[in-house]
Amino acid sequence: MPQKPIFEKPNVLVTGGAGFIGSFLCEKLLNDCRVVCIDNFVTSQENNIDHLLKNQDFEFIRADINEPIDFDKYPELERFQLKFQGFQEVYHLACPTSAKNFDELRYQTLLSNSVGMRNVLELAVANKAKFFFASSSVIYGTRPADGHLFKEEEYGTFDHLTPRSCYDEGKRWAETMAYTYSQVHGIDVRIGRIFRTYGPRMLLNDGQMLPDFMINALDGKDLVIYGDESFRTSLIYVSDVVDAIVRLMRMPKDPGPVNIGSDYDIRIADVAKKIAELTGSSSKIGFEAPLLFMSQLGLPDLTRAKDQLGWLPLVSLEAGLKHSIEYTIAHRGLLRPSLGK
Repeated sequence: MPQKPIFEKPNVLVTGGAGFIGSFLCEKLLNDCRVVCIDNFVTSQENNIDHLLKNQDFEFIRADINEPIDFDKYPELERFQLKFQGFQEVYHLACPTSAKNFDELRYQTLLSNSVGMRNVLELAVANKAKFFFASSSVIYGTRPADGHLFKEEEYGTFDHLTPRSCYDEGKRWAETMAYTYSQVHGIDVRIGRIFRTYGPRMLLNDGQMLPDFMINALDGKDLVIYGDESFRTSLIYVSDVVDAIVRLMRMPKDPGPVNIGSDYDIRIADVAKKIAELTGSSSKIGFEAPLLFMSQLGLPDLTRAKDQLGWLPLVSLEAGLKHSIEYTIAHRGLLRPSLGK
């Protein structure tokens, strides 16, 4: 005779839940979960989750994961019955990802990948919760000279003392923390290595090339590429990333770290031309020195994702760009000011 669950819906915690990917993940999880979203709006925005706030299964808490969080201090969480039920899953996506303001956020980035990671892992241990960590393709280092696709078994190599090591090396260290906690405390840990992602709700005017292309194309300004004509990348639409994360967490056993991205290589200049075409813009393409946070990264080998998760990216680049342009047109009047302005 099947056992009845002790609660109607599982409680899940999403850190960085008001961010670009996090807000879409919260939306997806609300289909069958109750979601507590934590964010401090350092590189996220409230309007990403405005449409979720009326949902009785959703609650937002403004807090910094780099500080211990006492959920007993939030009476609005009483309906989640955390003392009785706790959290069944924790999704950890909180980490600054600003291109233009990377320098100003280095210290917070460092803490997010160490102290913040520890705080969230401790929550998972206390709740005996399944834990997802949003890692990154940066753990593999720069694009390989031979252009091969990165397999999850590769270690990656890069200088751990560069200005952006707080993010790159930080993600590697955070993976180590996740698996150490799994080995020591027995929690179920899943790691998704997310490659370059795009779509609606990306911060506008933040140095991310695609949103900037769209804003400038609509305004008839030059589309600026931070690099040269050879700058290549892969791009995966945000809903495909969220689908992969959910599939990974629903696996009965941990398949190990999983690459989540597109293995289709494309020149950024060609993406800029497509955006100009889709917006009917006569904007020209220009080139400037690379930003610290923007670099040419390798592409993922998706064999594990295909074989273990039954997952493939489904949204075409043109369809994804159209959705992103529609969002940009609707929100271009709400451009976020630069940090500290």
